[in-house]
Amino acid sequence: MEKAEPAADGTNLREKAYDRFTRHLLARDIRPGQFISQRQLVELTGLPLGAIRELVPRLESEGLIKTVPQRGMQIAHVDLSLIRDAFQFRLFMEREAVAIFTAEASDATLARLRQEHESVAAASAAHQGGDIADLVARAQAVDWDLHWTIISSLGNAIIADAYRVNSIKVRLIRQEQTLLSEALVMPVMREHLSIIEAIETRDPARAIAAMDAHITSARNRALGLR
Repeated sequence: MEKAEPAADGTNLREKAYDRFTRHLLARDIRPGQFISQRQLVELTGLPLGAIRELVPRLESEGLIKTVPQRGMQIAHVDLSLIRDAFQFRLFMEREAVAIFTAEASDATLARLRQEHESVAAASAAHQGGDIADLVARAQAVDWDLHWTIISSLGNAIIADAYRVNSIKVRLIRQEQTLLSEALVMPVMREHLSIIEAIETRDPARAIAAMDAHITSARNRALGLR
């Protein structure tokens, strides 16, 4: 639960409500499939009921909650349909995005991405037991950064916003099914390095093939196929 917020600009409160809801959702303070009331959201976010009432239609339109007659609001389920839809969306978006990124990304950006991934891969290879949480968190951040760098490079706010919403759903799927773990750090870094290597050739077809392979692999893990 968060401290109650003093009165503020309406738009400001709506954005705060959205940010706090998604943060609590991704922190697993509320879970997929859970029923929740507006009053509970007030307590969770520390924001007034008016801001929560304005938040609900946005969450419904983004597919993050649905209203069930006689029962109230339900957080989105992680099911087969969500997994297939979310990863199909990624394939459609990231194929085109990586093709454009391959043609336009600066050498400095590619060097940064390569260095970050090689650093995580080296740390994973050298890890000798003990606390793995920091390495996994670092790998997760590097993972998301590659995909967001490619999408945001398009400079298209509509695409970026749609991708951001879908990424919340993908994170929910990962929490329930395939959250990046110690065993997955090296395979995922290798897949990402294959994408980076393909981009470095400036061959869009090769970059698309590498991205396809990576997203398909992630989808199959979520479906329990590998």
